[in-house]
Amino acid sequence: MRGPRTTRVVAPAVLAALLALTGCSGEEAPDVEVAEVGLATVSEVVEAPGTVTARATGSVSAPAAGTVAVLRVEDGQRVRAGAELLRIDSPDAEAALREARAADEDAASAGQVDLPGTDLGAEQDAADAAAETAFARARRTAALVPDGPARAQALAAVDAARAQYDAARAQARDAARRFDAGLASLGEALSSLGQAQRVQTRAALAAAERTVDALVVRAPVGGVVSLGARAGGDAPAGDLGDVAADLPADLQGAAGALLGGGGGGGDAVEGQVAVGSPVTAGQELLTVTDVSALSLTAQVDETDVLLVRPGVRASVELDAVPGASYGAVVQSVDVQPTTSAVGGVTYAVRLALGPGEDGDGARAPRPRPGMSAVVGLEVRRAEDAVAVPASAVFQDGADRAVWVADGGAAERRVVRVGAEGEEAVQVVEGLRAGERVVVSGADRVQEGQELP
Repeated sequence: MRGPRTTRVVAPAVLAALLALTGCSGEEAPDVEVAEVGLATVSEVVEAPGTVTARATGSVSAPAAGTVAVLRVEDGQRVRAGAELLRIDSPDAEAALREARAADEDAASAGQVDLPGTDLGAEQDAADAAAETAFARARRTAALVPDGPARAQALAAVDAARAQYDAARAQARDAARRFDAGLASLGEALSSLGQAQRVQTRAALAAAERTVDALVVRAPVGGVVSLGARAGGDAPAGDLGDVAADLPADLQGAAGALLGGGGGGGDAVEGQVAVGSPVTAGQELLTVTDVSALSLTAQVDETDVLLVRPGVRASVELDAVPGASYGAVVQSVDVQPTTSAVGGVTYAVRLALGPGEDGDGARAPRPRPGMSAVVGLEVRRAEDAVAVPASAVFQDGADRAVWVADGGAAERRVVRVGAEGEEAVQVVEGLRAGERVVVSGADRVQEGQELP
C-alpha cells in the first residue's frame, strides 16, 4: 500500500475559463470536444498527513529516590527556562555524597595505595578489569536517564572520567614497567597506582555532587507546565540493584542513591506529583512545553519528496478546526526515510506553522501540539502559463502528447509539461496560446481525423 500521493489543483476561475472555450467538434465525432489553449495559473500540490509540534518540549525526571519536599508550580503555569520547579528530599543522595567525599579525602591523604606484593602488572590488570566493568555499568546507568540534557550530561561525565582514568592507567603502567626494569622505585609505582585510584574517587564525588545539586529541579525550557507523566512513567527499567552491586565500593553509595533504595523502581507514583509524593530515580515528574512558536511535521511519500524543498509554501487543514486554513513554510526535509506500518516509505518534512483563517475570514483558533493535519505543499506554481485541461494530455509510450486541431484535422503533437494541476496542466513546450486541442475523447481520436 502506498503512502500519500500528489494532488494537483488549479484555481476554479482558471478552470471555468478553460472550459468556457470548450465546444463540440460536430456530428462526425459527437464524443470529442475541443478547446482553445489559453494562459492560466497552475498550481501543483502534494498532500501529506501531518502533526502539530511545539517549539520545544522538556521532560523533568527525578535525579534520585526520595520525596517531593517543595512544589513551586501548578499545572498549566508558565515558567521561564531555569526556573525552580520543585525540590526533592533524598537522604540516600545526601549520605552518598558524604561517603564519596570521605573516600576522596582518604585517597588524597594516603597519596598511594598498599598492595600485598610487588606484582604490579597483575595488580594493574585487576584494577583495569574492575574499571572496565565499572565504566560499562556507569554508562548503562546514565543511559537510563530520560532523553534530554540530563542524559547527555551524565554520559559526558562518564566519558570524561573514563578519559582521566585511561591517562592515569597509562602513567601507572609506565611506572610499573620502569620498576620492573629497575629504573623506578616501588614507591613511585605505587604512587602512580594511587593516582589512578584517585581518579575513581573524584569521579564518584563528582557524580554524588551532581545528584545532590539536581535535587533542586529546574525547568529545561521556558513554557507551560504539565504535571504528571504517562501511565507507567519513565522510571528506569531492568534489574538496577545488580548494576549497583557490580560497581566498585567507592561508587556503590552514589549509585544506590541514584537508582533508589529498597528496590522501589516498580513503585513509581503515576499521576500528578504533590508535596510528599515518593519518587524514584528517573521517574518522569512533569513536562514543560514551549508553545511560543508552533511547527508541523508532515510525512511525504517517497514518490513526491524530491519536489519538496525549503521555502515551499503550504496550506494546512486541521481535523480539530473544520473549514479553517493555516499557512506554513517548509524549513527542512529529512534525509533519512521512515517506513510506515503498511510498508510505505515516507520522509519527514518540517514546516513553520503560521496563523489561520476560518471560512468567514475570521482568525482561526491557535492549534495545540499533537493535533493532526492535512498539509498541501505547493511544490510548483506557474503564472500566466500556457495551459490546457488535464484531460487533453495523454500518455503515448514514453511521451506526453495532445491532439491539435490543425486545419480541421487531428494532429498528434508531443508536448513537455511543467506544473500539473488536478484540472489543468502547464505546457512548457509544444503548444502556443490560441491553438485548439482535443480536451475530451482523446482516446477516440485518430491521426488525420476531421475536427472543426
